[in-house]
Amino acid sequence: MMLPGLIYFLLFKYLPMWDLLIAFKDYQPALGFWGSRWVGMAHFERFFSEPIFWQLFWNTAILAVYNIVLFFPLPIIVALMLNELRIQWFKRTVQTFIYIPHFFSIVVVVGITYVMFTTEGGIVNEGLASLGADKINFLTGPEWFRPMVTLQVIWKETGYGTIIFLAALAGVDPTLYEASKIDGASRWHQLWYITMPAIKSTIVILLILRLGNFLDTGFEQILLMINALNREVGEVFDTYVYTNGITQGQFSYSTTVGLFKSVVGLILVVAANQIARKLGEEGVY
Repeated sequence: MMLPGLIYFLLFKYLPMWDLLIAFKDYQPALGFWGSRWVGMAHFERFFSEPIFWQLFWNTAILAVYNIVLFFPLPIIVALMLNELRIQWFKRTVQTFIYIPHFFSIVVVVGITYVMFTTEGGIVNEGLASLGADKINFLTGPEWFRPMVTLQVIWKETGYGTIIFLAALAGVDPTLYEASKIDGASRWHQLWYITMPAIKSTIVILLILRLGNFLDTGFEQILLMINALNREVGEVFDTYVYTNGITQGQFSYSTTVGLFKSVVGLILVVAANQIARKLGEEGVY
């Protein structure tokens, strides 16, 4: 039963890692992988010396922090709220409705955003205008780019993200709640002293795994939301790789940027795992 999964990871995760060597070569498709000239750390030196490097780093890091701080706790909170519902049909109905956005393509999500927030007939701006307020350039204003991208992620993924936490909550021994009721514990005390400790290890593991993708901000979403007016705050590593690797054919240089992201993710995972173990948690390994 493990064989399909092992084959998948071998073919699509481990074998492609060999091609990371082109980050240290001046890769030319005509010369092939082995025929291209070895340049060592030249691409890394170029990347770190580029004036745009720190702009890319801070744009990516700020979006990543938004996702960690604003998005990551929400599936936990929603799962706890759903767990408190006692009317099963209502609980299942709510779950169905909050799961649906996950199955929408990000293109559809961005399209809905444009329909709702555009200054030309958008529902939100038309509502503001009807109240006598000025229309707001949600889609072109640099100050709105990060909140809009984060809100899209929250709306699309919060409901689906509750699945793992609801599964963890389902494993809590119900006799613990019954015993706490006999001892006079309120619903708040049950939540704080029984429910939260039961899912704490799940929260820690998912947080560590999310840190591994810290600099992955969603290429398709950013590419669709970015424009000439908000590019200063919207350009991230993923779009930079696309511009240099696909549109300009700088394969070695774009691989260097991707490798840098992977190394940062690895460092964050190892550091977070060590901190978790020192605090008494199991960690990922």
